[in-house]
Amino acid sequence: MSELEDAYRLEYFEEEGFTRQECASCGVHFWARVDRETCGEPPCDDYAFIGTPGFDETYTLEEMRETFLSFFEDQGHERIEPYPVAANRWRDDVLLTQASIYDFQPLVTSGETPPPANPLTISQPCIRMQDIDNVGKTGRHTMAFEMMAHHAFNARDDADGEYAYEGEVYWKDETVEYCDRFFESMGVDPTEIVYIEDPWVGGGNAGPAFEVIYRGLELATLVFMSMEQDPDGEYEMKDGNRYSPMDTYIVDTGYGLERWTWMSQGTPTVYEAVYPDMIDFLTDNAGIDHSAAERDLIQEAARLSGYLDVDEIDDLASARAAVADELDVDAAELTALLEPLEDVYAIADHCRTLAYMLGDGIVPSNVGTGYLARMVLRRTKRLVDGLDIDAPLDELVDMQADRLGYTNRDTIRDMVRTEERKYRETLERGRRKVESIAEEYAERAEPIPRQTLIELYDSHGIQPDMVADIARDHGAAVDVPDDFYGLVAARHGEGGDTESADERDTRLADLPETERLFYDDQERIEFEAVVLDVFEREDGYDVVLDQTMFYPAGGGQPADTGTLSTDETTVEVTDVTRRDGVVLHRTADDPGKGEFVRGRIDADRRFSLMRHHTATHIVGHAARQVLGDHVRQAGAQKDTDRARLDIRHFRRVSREEVKEIERVANELVRDNVPVTQEWPDRHEAEAEHGFDLYQGGVPPGQQIRLIHVDDDVQACAGTHVSRTGDIGAIKILGTEPIQDGVERLVFAAGEAAIEATQDTEDALYAAADTLDVDPEDVPETAERFFQEWKERGKQIDRLKEELAEVRAAATDADAVDVGDVAAVIRRMDADADELRATANAIVDEGAVAVLGSAAGGSAQFVVGVPDDVDLNAGEVVGQLAGRVGGGGGGPPDFAQGGGPDVDALDDALDDAPDVLRTIRNT
Repeated sequence: MSELEDAYRLEYFEEEGFTRQECASCGVHFWARVDRETCGEPPCDDYAFIGTPGFDETYTLEEMRETFLSFFEDQGHERIEPYPVAANRWRDDVLLTQASIYDFQPLVTSGETPPPANPLTISQPCIRMQDIDNVGKTGRHTMAFEMMAHHAFNARDDADGEYAYEGEVYWKDETVEYCDRFFESMGVDPTEIVYIEDPWVGGGNAGPAFEVIYRGLELATLVFMSMEQDPDGEYEMKDGNRYSPMDTYIVDTGYGLERWTWMSQGTPTVYEAVYPDMIDFLTDNAGIDHSAAERDLIQEAARLSGYLDVDEIDDLASARAAVADELDVDAAELTALLEPLEDVYAIADHCRTLAYMLGDGIVPSNVGTGYLARMVLRRTKRLVDGLDIDAPLDELVDMQADRLGYTNRDTIRDMVRTEERKYRETLERGRRKVESIAEEYAERAEPIPRQTLIELYDSHGIQPDMVADIARDHGAAVDVPDDFYGLVAARHGEGGDTESADERDTRLADLPETERLFYDDQERIEFEAVVLDVFEREDGYDVVLDQTMFYPAGGGQPADTGTLSTDETTVEVTDVTRRDGVVLHRTADDPGKGEFVRGRIDADRRFSLMRHHTATHIVGHAARQVLGDHVRQAGAQKDTDRARLDIRHFRRVSREEVKEIERVANELVRDNVPVTQEWPDRHEAEAEHGFDLYQGGVPPGQQIRLIHVDDDVQACAGTHVSRTGDIGAIKILGTEPIQDGVERLVFAAGEAAIEATQDTEDALYAAADTLDVDPEDVPETAERFFQEWKERGKQIDRLKEELAEVRAAATDADAVDVGDVAAVIRRMDADADELRATANAIVDEGAVAVLGSAAGGSAQFVVGVPDDVDLNAGEVVGQLAGRVGGGGGGPPDFAQGGGPDVDALDDALDDAPDVLRTIRNT
């Protein structure tokens, strides 16, 4: 027995009479109080609680959540409020919250910061996109769910205070005992509980774990996170990597709220237990009505639905046929009965997922969490349309948002409606693309590849079943994988392990962190320091001081510039960076290690950057007030003459909204409120202000710097003015969409705002001079000139058409017989529009048109052919253009081309009759 297997032998198991057994069906090892043949989990065993609830009482979601949290509070755990479902609000390595432990990664689990309580209990909303293809089929999978949990954070005794917590709170025996006791509090016979050994790996960590099975359903997972990835580690885990014990070890449990509620009710699937009202609404609206016999069959099939996990089977159709065989019914009839219900279940679950996402401020877009929200929304829309449900999608999502208690429901509905409109436009554009691909593969007698299917969805939003329908109409085959949406979600990532840092220079690693004086007095521009070290680089030197007033580039704020002076020399500081707490000053010359230097900051540059940085906070605050609380920063960059703020928003920002944002921002400037900083404990700051603190990114450390500007509070490491009045003014210069779901606001602050306004006025006055009107009359005059220009353009087009008709009327004089059809061959040195118009007029008269022109300094040909004439215009143009040293082509009825040899134009036209006859006769 290996040491890892030994990790599952608990004193608690021995005391309670558990034995280690092996499943005769799947071969996994498990622990139980009584002898069993199988492990208890599907497909080795069926659900044994459907129709016969597994607990003494029936619970709603709310009742079950409170029962769990209260139980662990009674056991000495502190209740913690749940975090958002958008995990990238407080960490940069993942997108969505997939488990309660995500709330405490990476800073707490690594021991860098303490947890908000220890031990603690929480019920955390989660979203697992990888489960999307199982939703509705297995009866137990929900993409949106709550993970009830209790956690304990431990550090080994020999850690010597190296971590933010120390000692052991409790470990494996106590965790399993808690689990048993909670089951018993629900009236469960403990002999029915099975603990399956299932080693856990994830995010560079690993440890032993138990899946807790009761009556065929996994209700909890108990993970003992105690190892970290190490190429020389003594344990090889199921991911193929090696691991070693780490100094911190963490109890990471997960109890599925929805499954516990389902167990208490014994409904056919988890969906009736979690979404009873919505399931009734959807089935009624879709016209789904079952006889008593059908309801009995559905319940029997639900008992076996655990067999349909697409992650565990090779083929869904075959697995469904196996269920039908066991029930002694026709597989096609069973599928026809269950598939509409499965779609109803998926719609209810997806609407809850969307309510979580949009309610927590995720804006649908083409990247990150926004892409995942869009994917769920479009799949939901397809399912709703497939069942002919006569209810707007925004209303369905709102039903779940209301149940979840979101207050921004109007914004949620607005986002859904906007996304539906975009989806319709995408489908109209994408259908032609699919038809072209389907025709191509039908001609090759090959199925449309899976990768092409994913790309069509990824780039054009085309659902796989729609591709299959179009492909079938064009005689092409397509194989839609059962886990299609999981593949797409994985392509866009739930986040992964962050890359390991580069090896650090030994000398740099030995240096102390630089004392950053700019936090003490942001308006100070001179200081004194000692040169601790100088690093020679290809393009100069990096100078390390014991303390500095120079701000290193970060958070979208450029670095300060200035000088460092000794008694002997002065060197220019052209750039400043920070690496592992050490500030590096880039210079062209070496001031000398150990030298005493006087530093001086470029004051004008610093003050301009301070203005623009504080203005960025103010503009973001104003945008949230005007556009809605969902607005969050997607990026920012400050400079001396302007700044930009990228915000997540689901539609274009209108001119009226821009003016209102500018008004709100400048009102705050005029109020001249103080801009203050503080360094609170991270957990206290998050508890008071939420995760909107991290608009500009997530800072490390237990103490974080907060910048307060009126009601706006953000974690920020940049430099700021002392009062908003120091900014002077803010002028929004423009907006632009930089990607779907992200709008860029460009603005200037202080003197730069005045200069930008003056530049705009200069342009206005220049236009007024050109138009010979007063500046205030420019818009009206420009509009009049534009309308007159358009009318003149239309008049010119009409004259060209009339001229073409006149010329076409003279076709008899110029007509050349080409077999049984007349052809008009003519040189007319006109522009391309006039050539086309004349050719069309001649074709309308029933003749072939061959027109040549030398306008523009090159030889050009236009050839038009009536529909009933068997002649290829592209071939004619190709041959004529070749005679003038060029080429051309086009469809059979109309083509154009040319070449540089103008002198050969007339000869080519003379040869045109023979060209026409030759091509006509081939």
